Amino acid sequence: MGEENEPLKNSKSSEEEKQRFRNYYHIGVTIFLTFVCCILFFFVLFRFKGFAEGWGALLRAAQPIIIGLVLAYLLNPAMRFCEGIVTRWMREAAVKKKKEPNEEKIQKYSRMMGVTGAIFFLIAIIALLIAVIVPSVVTSVSTLMTTLPSQVETFIEQVKQGEYGNTEFTKYFTMAIKAVTDYLEEWTTTKLLPEIETYVIQITSGVISVVKGLANFVIGIVVAVYVMTIQEKLLAQARKIIFAIFKPEYGNVIVHTIRHSSKIFGGFISGKLLDSAIIGVICYIVCLILRMPNAMLVSVIIGVTNIIPFFGPIIGAVPTILLVVIQSPWHALYLLIFIIILQQVDGNIIGPKILGNSTGLSSFWVMFAILVFGGIWGFFGMLLGVPTFAVIYYIVGKLVRFGLRKRNLPEATKDYYGARGVYVETNTLRYAPPEEASEPPKKRKWFQK
Repeated sequence: MGEENEPLKNSKSSEEEKQRFRNYYHIGVTIFLTFVCCILFFFVLFRFKGFAEGWGALLRAAQPIIIGLVLAYLLNPAMRFCEGIVTRWMREAAVKKKKEPNEEKIQKYSRMMGVTGAIFFLIAIIALLIAVIVPSVVTSVSTLMTTLPSQVETFIEQVKQGEYGNTEFTKYFTMAIKAVTDYLEEWTTTKLLPEIETYVIQITSGVISVVKGLANFVIGIVVAVYVMTIQEKLLAQARKIIFAIFKPEYGNVIVHTIRHSSKIFGGFISGKLLDSAIIGVICYIVCLILRMPNAMLVSVIIGVTNIIPFFGPIIGAVPTILLVVIQSPWHALYLLIFIIILQQVDGNIIGPKILGNSTGLSSFWVMFAILVFGGIWGFFGMLLGVPTFAVIYYIVGKLVRFGLRKRNLPEATKDYYGARGVYVETNTLRYAPPEEASEPPKKRKWFQK
């Protein structure tokens, strides 16, 4: 009997040794990864400058690819539209010839024509901007720079003569103008002239950066063509990687979250661009009717800054009013009134019709996202902060609902109005007593809980 049980004991001990080895292996890997994370955290915390420089160099090297991915993402609706038209036309042509549609051939040619149509759409927009907006803006800026000194001088004389208000205002305004003039003279003599060589170097580097940016943009268009051509394959590879790393239930959540995030970003960006273009066109037409100075320049500034939610109208109103007030104070007043009306129409009629509820955020969270992400990333943070925070808000909401569902608690926010806690025995929300809830807040005593 002892000899018969010996193989069982040996196999059992070998299994225990294997299990013990697996446990030690998992512990060792966990300790190693913990040390690696600690070292990386220490490196980022105390060597942040070097980390930031390395990250910046990586982003500069990958700039054409990033531009290409962004262009492919923005041009995807146009490509799908052209692809659908070509697909429908080729199928109808096959039916008229009484032939069976070759789906593989249709898909190949429709994708090629869709990508071509999207690129032509992009080139048409760029050509339209260059042909229509750029000359008018250049003319407005050159005219402004030519006439600005005389207009400023005339404006100051009119203020001194009391045409725009009482003498007290004139006095303070004259003092302010004198202070600004003295500061500019001192800055020119003490800082500008001695450091003129530095400014020339900076301007030269700026020109080189613009040229590099144009080259990266051209390369980005080529990258966008490749991405749009094989986007299904790239998405399939991404899904394959996700399901290879994560369990099916977690992989499904990740894929669904990415799709929802793409929907939020796509809807917000495309809708905001269309909304800003409409606002710019309306502004230009009204400026022409009111005979506003520098109508095209004012409209471009209003349209571009309108891309930024919430604070865009304020940012756009300040420079445009300053441009107009020097040439015509009354036109500046008209422009201020028009901008207020336009933004009210945009915020209550045009914007909701185009954007709908693409982000699902209230006005408070929109302002919060713009302030936080704008402070971190500047202009692009103000532009992309709202959809980024909308994705974070969505993920946090999913996690909160999952936790509440696990504890059999209500998920609706309205159920938590006035809730004081949760009854541990019944796992239900605990509210204030009816008599206390109906009592006016000012009659409650300070020691009542």
